[in-house]
This record gives sequence, C-alpha cells and structure tokens, in this order.
Amino acid sequence: MPIAQKITPFLWFDSQAEEAVDFYTGVFRNSRIVKIARYGEAGKEVHGRTPGSVMTIAFELDGQSFTALNGGPIFKFNEALSLQINCETQDEVDYFWEKLSAGGDEKAQQCGWLKDKFGLSWQVVPTVLPELLTDADYEKSQRVMAVMMKMKKLDIAALQKAFAG
Repeated sequence: MPIAQKITPFLWFDSQAEEAVDFYTGVFRNSRIVKIARYGEAGKEVHGRTPGSVMTIAFELDGQSFTALNGGPIFKFNEALSLQINCETQDEVDYFWEKLSAGGDEKAQQCGWLKDKFGLSWQVVPTVLPELLTDADYEKSQRVMAVMMKMKKLDIAALQKAFAG
C-alpha cells in the first residue's frame, strides 16, 4: 500500500461537497474520487445531517490528495487560502481560467487569481512568472510586475514582452 500524502488540503463546504468534487475532478486530468463517507445516526444531534448523506469525499486532482466535507454553513472560504495551478503554456492558463472562473466571482479576479462558483480561490500561474519577477535586473522585473498588476487572467506573451522592454 502506498504511503499517504503527509499534508492533505481539507475543504469545508456547506452541502455542495459532492457537486464541487464532481466539478473539480472534471476540470483536472488524472483526477478521481477515492472514497465517500456518509453521515449516520451517530452524532446526528450535533451534525444535523440526514443519515446516508455525503459527509466527506477523499479525492485526487492531478494526483494531489484532497478531502471535501459537507460541514454546514459555519465556515466559508476566503482569499487567505488559494490553490495555485502551475501552467507551462498559455493554452493551459486559458483552459484552467475558463473552467474555474465559470460561474465564479468576477470581482475577485486579479493578477491570475480567481474565485470559483464554490467560493474557493485559485491562482492560475504561468511557470515562467517567478523567473520573470525575480530576475536580477530590477527594471525588467518591475516592468513585469506593472503589467501583471493590470491583468486578470495572466498573459504569458504580454509578461515576456514587458520583461524584454
């Protein structure tokens, strides 16, 4: 049996965990639902959920393990936590941006960040960006930063053009 991932992101949903997991596993290749646990009678006075309804879903997105919980309306996602997607090409950036921003909060889009229809924040980031922003030539990196700050979805060609001057 393979060793479990040491750290697993645990995502708290009100009651949309199954819908969210179906959505995310449809967006990311190499993804799957691993196991579903359901609420029972035990603890019903605390959880208040219908016995047999989904409690947690263990799932993988591109091989990364996650757990989703239908925990009720107590906690909401916020921008203090986001999931970063490293993209090699503009086609990848465009794909993930289109899929994950559909039905999300358009006001929350800035500098490659977006909020999906479940309220979870994502960063859709070209893998070349850290290299451009940390270049030893301060002026080049600052041009990239200035251009990036005006973008919602990141445009690799525009970032590279700013870098080149």
